Formats: sequence, structure tokens, C-alpha cells
Amino acid sequence: MSLLGAIFRSLGAGGVPEAEVRAEAWALGGRHQGDVLEGARTELLQDGITAHRALLLRAVIRSRQSVIQ
Repeated sequence: MSLLGAIFRSLGAGGVPEAEVRAEAWALGGRHQGDVLEGARTELLQDGITAHRALLLRAVIRSRQSVIQ
């Protein structure tokens, strides 16, 4: 994997590495009885989340929506 390829992949996920998106999706599935998309949407609405966490949750939502379509 080239550095340039890694940069483009991270930009495609909204600046979040794909591995981090996959790990968060797995964790969301565990916390929300397998419903990753709804779990990400719910947690995104919580008060006090950091900007990075919001970016990560949005990346998870985008990745799951592209799987559904």
C-alpha cells in the first residue's frame, strides 16, 4: 500500500482511516444488538461527543449506507 493510496482511502472515509471505521462499526454492533447504522445515528445525537467521534460516526453511517444501496 502506497502512502498516496492510504491518503486517498482516508479522505474517502471523511478523513477517518478505514480500519478505524470498521472497528467502530464492530463496536457499535455490539452495543446496539447488531444494528450498526441505527446505533451510529443514535450516538451521533448524544450531547458532548467530540468532533473526531462525530466524524467517525458519520463515516460509519456513510459506509453502511453504501452497503445497503
